[in-house]
Amino acid sequence: MTATVAARLDRLPITRRHVMLVVIVGIGMFFDLYEVFLAGTLSTVFKTKFHVGPDELKLVLASAFVGAFVGAVLLSRLADRLGRRNAFYLTLGVYSVFSVLAAFSPNVWWLIVCRFIAGIGIGGELPLCDAYLSDVLPARVRGRLIGWAYTVGFCAVPAAGFLARGLAPREVAGIDGWRWMFVLGGLGAAICWVLRQMLPESPRWLEAVGRAEEADAVTREFEESARRAGAVLPEPVATAGGGLQPREPLSSLFQARWRRRTTMLWIFQCLQTLGYYGFGTLVPLILNQKGFDVVTSLGFSAVTFLGYPLGSLLSLPIIERIERRTLIIASALAMTVLGLVFGFSSGTAAILIAGFLYTAASNVFSNAYHVYQGELYPTRLRATGAGSAYSLSRLATAAMPFVLLPLLDSHGSGAVFVCIGAAMVLLSIDVALLGPRTTGRPLEDVAGAEAPGVGSKPAVAV
Repeated sequence: MTATVAARLDRLPITRRHVMLVVIVGIGMFFDLYEVFLAGTLSTVFKTKFHVGPDELKLVLASAFVGAFVGAVLLSRLADRLGRRNAFYLTLGVYSVFSVLAAFSPNVWWLIVCRFIAGIGIGGELPLCDAYLSDVLPARVRGRLIGWAYTVGFCAVPAAGFLARGLAPREVAGIDGWRWMFVLGGLGAAICWVLRQMLPESPRWLEAVGRAEEADAVTREFEESARRAGAVLPEPVATAGGGLQPREPLSSLFQARWRRRTTMLWIFQCLQTLGYYGFGTLVPLILNQKGFDVVTSLGFSAVTFLGYPLGSLLSLPIIERIERRTLIIASALAMTVLGLVFGFSSGTAAILIAGFLYTAASNVFSNAYHVYQGELYPTRLRATGAGSAYSLSRLATAAMPFVLLPLLDSHGSGAVFVCIGAAMVLLSIDVALLGPRTTGRPLEDVAGAEAPGVGSKPAVAV
């Protein structure tokens, strides 16, 4: 046996090259998440500017997520067939162009169409980021560095909130402020498209599709970066499992080896969207329903959204110390409790504190599960596995306004968070019963285990 690309990558210390990749991917996440939260943040503005009725508002909120369902399925599949870099260009290109076009919407229907097409790019982005970073980062620091990328990305959520608070109610140069928000998102994504030309192709993917010389060349670049920093690299362990892997059809996700974790992940993604996006998308409307005016509700939303990047930072020191599935369960249950407090509170202080803590807990949850879903499948199936499951969450998020908005209108915010809490409890049971352990283990070790509990002890870093 010879040392595989995976063994050579996993022995590396953190280098400038790793940091560069994490930052560039994180900037792409920033504009993706900015777009995801934009419609929810501006929902109260659309009701005023476009005189959007309840049914049209549901379509505005749902349109990007329906597109994201399509994008998560198609673009994640392309990432396993054509490579991570090519798929990155597609995701960023699609949503940057159509985000700018959304800024020029003459009516709500143009906005819905542009949001749908932009959503195709949005849907492919995050699962692709998870797969790419899982491919290139050493096993022992994989979770922490992916957490840093998401910390960069989630700065977008309060940024969108504060921009909406400052821009949305006003005109700038004679143009409505909300239109400028779409332009800023699209132009930022276009700049990131240029930055991503600096990213190398995943050497794991190159090896898996039989492009061994290119895989070796990229891996040597990582090794040279470590040597230039003064690191003395140990000899990599000779392992089996590298080299050309057969092309995996989508049906492989339900082969005996992967069926249990695929079932777990698909159930998880259908449920998590209620807890995560249910809050982020509906909080301005919930605050409006509690009696706050548009400007005040946007300001309160922006304050609670500060919990997203701070929660992501909070995950960094613990994501490699606590087993990933345990962290997912604990943070999901914390979201349940804090959501009920937020939903049933009427006082300003209680609303702000509960909302802030909810978003902080939700991003510990988010970072843990994004790392987790990128670890469950082998290289030729990694983006497909993460993307197909993630697509279900986009479909569930698209359906969410049709479920939660009528519930909010008829029974109030308390009932909304009872529904969300029930989903998070079911999610916790799903992960506890069906989820494998992954923390600190090489991806090839996780992929080689046919069921949870097989070879579940973390591997010792070389």
